[in-house]
Amino acid sequence: MSKCVTYFAALALGFSLSFSSSIAFASSVIKIGVMQPLSGVYAGPGQSGLNGLLLALKEYETNAHQNEIDLIILDTEAKPARAPELATSLLEQHKVDFVVGPAHSGVAMGMIKVLREKDTVMIIPNAGAAAATGPLCSPNIFRTSFSSWQPSYPMGKVALEKGYRDVYLISWNYGMGRESLEAFEESFKAGGGNVVNKVLLPFPSANFQPHISDIAAQDPDAVFVFFAGGGAAKFVKDYDASGLRGNIPLLGSGFLTEGTLEAQGEAAEGVITTLHYAEQLELQKNLEFREAFHNEYGHYPDIYAVQGYDAGQAINMTLNELNGDVSDKRAVIDVMEKLTIDSPRGAFTFSRGHNPIQNIYLREVIDGANVVTGLAAEALEDPARGCKL
Repeated sequence: MSKCVTYFAALALGFSLSFSSSIAFASSVIKIGVMQPLSGVYAGPGQSGLNGLLLALKEYETNAHQNEIDLIILDTEAKPARAPELATSLLEQHKVDFVVGPAHSGVAMGMIKVLREKDTVMIIPNAGAAAATGPLCSPNIFRTSFSSWQPSYPMGKVALEKGYRDVYLISWNYGMGRESLEAFEESFKAGGGNVVNKVLLPFPSANFQPHISDIAAQDPDAVFVFFAGGGAAKFVKDYDASGLRGNIPLLGSGFLTEGTLEAQGEAAEGVITTLHYAEQLELQKNLEFREAFHNEYGHYPDIYAVQGYDAGQAINMTLNELNGDVSDKRAVIDVMEKLTIDSPRGAFTFSRGHNPIQNIYLREVIDGANVVTGLAAEALEDPARGCKL
């Protein structure tokens, strides 16, 4: 019997599935549901995370028990309204052992409503909503990415260390934006910093010019932002075009320059960010992963691929520890809670809320690359506020 890969709403998306070869399997079927945005504005992160997951599952071919892996891949289109229906189908119709997803925090909240406290293990490979490993934490919910608090909290201390006492904050008015600014404020104000203004724009407005003009008028020591994707590219370019680059330092959660540097070009030079990964990390695991990913897909991976890969690693390690037997769901959770995952970002374990305890790197854009200039926080654990585990 060969590994079986099942597709729903994703047949024409051209996934690389070279691992689906003819191999004899002796043990039970492991069903893995995947909920990622594979079309629409979040298709890039969704496909990247899926590719990372598939690469990890390909490595599982070498296991001794050789379970059949049955993948059910659903396209969420990054629409929160679809999440409960899709999650319910994976839980009740397909009876999956694991659900991996999503990229979008709104979709994650819809999935959690269905999957929380069920036997099926949910592994979040991107969405950073604090509630997932905070107030809505559950024994069966794990995250291999980050909480919204983690990348931004260390930057408050970095700003103070650089002598910045008056900082202007700006982001979109949605969960990730608000939570990112709040995390920065927490550490910055605790050290005596002053927030001169805090702007929350309607999502996904990219009308930045009036606010950039206000920044110039207020002349703070620095600016801290959370933007990602196309919005991040436009903000950085508008900031540069207004003549502020080089005069007022621009700081951000790492997603400001993650996957956006090519679009930002020269305008991004000197931007300082904090994130749990950087492409140039000189770790053996990172070097091996990057080459394996490039060989498989023809391009190098980003943070979304790393997080998807680590979701796959968590599944692989759990299956190996249990000799492929996932019939005891409590045993599955117990094993996962104790994992140490050798990630391309650096090894991490899970916190009490099942969020990665991980390094946060300080990065600066130099010659078009996110160059690691230091360690902003070592083994940073999200506080998991409201988690009752």
